[in-house]
Amino acid sequence: MATITELKCAVRETLESRGVLGQLKARIRAEVFSALDDQREPRPPLSHENLLINELIREYLEFNKYRYAASVLTAESGQPEVPLDRQFLANELKVAEDISSKSVPLLYGLVSHFLNGTDNGGKVFLRGAAASSSAPGPNA
Repeated sequence: MATITELKCAVRETLESRGVLGQLKARIRAEVFSALDDQREPRPPLSHENLLINELIREYLEFNKYRYAASVLTAESGQPEVPLDRQFLANELKVAEDISSKSVPLLYGLVSHFLNGTDNGGKVFLRGAAASSSAPGPNA
């Protein structure tokens, strides 16, 4: 008869070989986080930029089947449960897509653009949210 230790090892190996162990661990982490999350503590308002960033991350997580990580992101950030429409997200980011780019998350296309782009000597000038409305530009 197998010992408890041998049984534990057999179950662990079986779950690992089926690819289930990582999912179970992630699910447990998500449930623990959910149980510990204090819903009474008010969250700061979700800015427009954070809404878009969180949606890019959620789309990436769900594409890669990181569903529990996506559920923690949604719960912790206050992101709406229903994902934003991809076309709306692309329009907000001023991104034009072709048929092949629509099969992967927008984040992949953005990263690819910046890795392969050569505008401005390979550098991108980034502005903070306030820079577009009230802060002086780099030449001010």
